Amino acid sequence: MRLRRYDNVIPNDIRDKVSLRYKKITKVINREFWNSESEISNSIFVGSYGRNTAISTSDIDILAVLPSAEFDRYNSLSGNAQSRLLQSVRKAIKVTYPNSDIRADGQIVKVNFSDGIQFEVLPAFKQWDGSYIYPNSNMGGNWLSTNPEAEQNAIREKNSSSNGLLVATCRHMRYIRDHYFKSYTLSGIVIDSFVYHAIGGWHFTKQGEEKSASSMIYEEVLLNYYNDNSFNLQWGGLKAPGSYDDVSVAKSYECLGKVLRLMAE
Repeated sequence: MRLRRYDNVIPNDIRDKVSLRYKKITKVINREFWNSESEISNSIFVGSYGRNTAISTSDIDILAVLPSAEFDRYNSLSGNAQSRLLQSVRKAIKVTYPNSDIRADGQIVKVNFSDGIQFEVLPAFKQWDGSYIYPNSNMGGNWLSTNPEAEQNAIREKNSSSNGLLVATCRHMRYIRDHYFKSYTLSGIVIDSFVYHAIGGWHFTKQGEEKSASSMIYEEVLLNYYNDNSFNLQWGGLKAPGSYDDVSVAKSYECLGKVLRLMAE
């Protein structure tokens, strides 16, 4: 199932809905934590949407930056302070969307809309080095770190050098996952990290460039990379682009192989 360059672009009507809800969620969190009515300040798209690898079935991930004073306040609390922070964010969003299913879940607040679009809001605190600290309410609670902007920059740069091939591949793999292997697990960050490392020097042919005379087929190259690195993928995982965070592949390994084999047929 070979990929094509402009497949799986998110339709404008869905983009409009996402933009409207993003602004409303951002505004209510700013009102609660920053005493501000801004619809755009202190939040960024992260996850697949932020990396520009999302398709219409992808969840929408938002990182909501909170004041550092809030970190100090919650961090000084006894018990599971991370769970309390997530509940505070949940209650703030519930004011704007009282009829939606909104719940705290691990590290994020999920907002499920009746039309099937799901937002996942990650409250976080920006650090001096550009990374963010965010709450993990599991196992009694602790703080974790992430650097989504470094990941976005790395994806953007490699997508440019591949003339759009990287993003097209990531979107194509999401389409296959969601339409042929929906009951399996394959996370977006695994897809994006895998393609980032496996793509090598492959790229869409540029204007005025002659097509390569190579007898190799791109989709088969991806499958060969998967097969050749089988042990490391299952037990060592991958490094996220840019941030170099560890990305576990174990739960996604089986579905990743299924998607790649279907692409190579």
